[in-house]
Amino acid sequence: MTTSSSRKGPNGSRLPDTVAEICDRNHGVGADGIVVLLGERLEGLPQLRMFNPDGSEFERSGNGLRILAAYLYREDRVGDTPFEVTVGGDLIRMTVHDVQDGTYDISVEMGQARVGPDSVGLNTSSLDSSGRILGPDGSYLNVIPVSIGNPHLVVFVPEVSNTILESLGPFLATHSGLSNGANVQLVGPLVGNRLEAAIWERGVGPTSASGTSACAVAVAAIWSKKLDPGAVMIDTIGGSLEVHVNAELEVVLRGPVTEVCTGTLI
Repeated sequence: MTTSSSRKGPNGSRLPDTVAEICDRNHGVGADGIVVLLGERLEGLPQLRMFNPDGSEFERSGNGLRILAAYLYREDRVGDTPFEVTVGGDLIRMTVHDVQDGTYDISVEMGQARVGPDSVGLNTSSLDSSGRILGPDGSYLNVIPVSIGNPHLVVFVPEVSNTILESLGPFLATHSGLSNGANVQLVGPLVGNRLEAAIWERGVGPTSASGTSACAVAVAAIWSKKLDPGAVMIDTIGGSLEVHVNAELEVVLRGPVTEVCTGTLI
């Protein structure tokens, strides 16, 4: 993920191509997406836009928000107290708790999650009487639709594997019953307060980590009463994130951010 600052605001017609060029791992910087910090400020608050590596715009990224917080802190534009930004018209509060050896410990208040087909634009005609989706192999899948400001489909499975992800990920992410696609999470059995997840992102494919996906997994586990409200650790290939979900499904995401490189594109 790359954070890009645009003091004058981006050129809307050129921006998708620019994003794709920057994210290209062979000819560009290489990234899973870009957070654009707009020059305009709404009521004095930084405004953001977020893009997938193919140039398509999306609603929200938990990791992107934490990365943006680290960038603002490094640039001395925010301090140790909580601060707010706007993305997609929503107000998001973030806090930089600590900085050690170039790694930032950051939390993001993600707001109240919503659960159910309507929350992700899933047509109920795609579901059977038990709320299941017919899978690619003809069997039915128990899915938990979760919105964290963007759409997710969470599926609990006996074992997380790349084979299952490669089959179910693209099938569910682009399911015809969805109005705008969804991110997909396959989640293994609960171990203590930890859950292992594999992620398929819209516009990306398999990905090693996702902040909103971690939030969706934690919400699904608590909503389905696999866990009591509280802190949940979500383990992915890219690392672990702490997600706190209360009884009202209000979500706080917390985890580290490490700066990899900086530069100016010309």
